[in-house]
Amino acid sequence: MSINNEQVSAYGQAPAAGPGTMVTAGVGTVPVVQIYQFRGGAATWFGTQILGVLITICTIGICYPFAVVLVERWRAKNTYLHGRQLQFVGTGWGIFGLWITWLLLSIITLGIYTFWVYPRLMQWKVEKTVYA
Repeated sequence: MSINNEQVSAYGQAPAAGPGTMVTAGVGTVPVVQIYQFRGGAATWFGTQILGVLITICTIGICYPFAVVLVERWRAKNTYLHGRQLQFVGTGWGIFGLWITWLLLSIITLGIYTFWVYPRLMQWKVEKTVYA
């Protein structure tokens, strides 16, 4: 891949010297190392998404935190950082109280509070994702 005639490495890889780049052995060389990798497949993703949607629809959105946990566990299980698998350690009960509060505040404010919900939900997801 190139941008403005400069070689650019693929996502998830450290940059490597491209053609026309003068590099002295041992000085300024950067080995190509896979930083992260995703190994998920379409069938498992589809099944996880269907189950998450069913959980959410059947409970009228009240059990959405459990669907979030289901999807985040699938994502973490299939993501590797520096060769180490990630793990999602959050639970549906761990965010259930916050979700009910956010849901009520969103209803009371006619949806305006949802602008605050998404960043807080993302923060919770990231904080609950760890190395396996």
